[in-house]
Amino acid sequence: MLTIPRSSAALFTLLVVLGGAAACGSDDDDARVVQLGGPGASNRELTEEEFEAIETPTYTEADVAFVQNMIQHHEQALAMTAMVAERASSPDLPKLAERMDISQRDELSQLDTWLTTRGVVPDENDQHESEHAESMPGMLTDAELAALERARGRDFDLLFLQYMIRHHEGAVVMVEDLLHDETGGQESAVFQLAQHIASDQQIEISRMKHLLVEM
Repeated sequence: MLTIPRSSAALFTLLVVLGGAAACGSDDDDARVVQLGGPGASNRELTEEEFEAIETPTYTEADVAFVQNMIQHHEQALAMTAMVAERASSPDLPKLAERMDISQRDELSQLDTWLTTRGVVPDENDQHESEHAESMPGMLTDAELAALERARGRDFDLLFLQYMIRHHEGAVVMVEDLLHDETGGQESAVFQLAQHIASDQQIEISRMKHLLVEM
């Protein structure tokens, strides 16, 4: 049995089910394609014409906007983690910041590669980017970043965790918005990337909330 992954908006999965003879090495003519029904609905075998009419989802403007916005979002997170070494008092915070730094840089590389392979040119209007960045979920304002930079010791630890939890929750909201929007999130690569980002952020949110309670 071969499973063909579904996109977030398609709401169905295709299975290529090989007949017993095909599984033993006979002709592929025994293969059939089944569309799984939703909850409470029965499966339906697709005709050859229906299967051939299915188009592989491609990326959209919504996907491009998501990737470009997430790059700015991650870059601010890196600016925040860079403050930890000289300001934090908790021995756990530098370890957490290092993990974040590694994961965010890895995801940034994937986001940049996604844009590059599709020939998308970044917006070079720095003023527009700055104004737009602050409107994204979870993003810190310039005043909040300055407050974090001034803080030291326990004050920094608490402020960093509060701000970074909010920042990560904002990234999860951005993923949810993409995957619930029928105009984006259907291309396999951007869907998987978005899912990975959300999962990674949620793991770190859980860890940060635990540290915050301990403090």
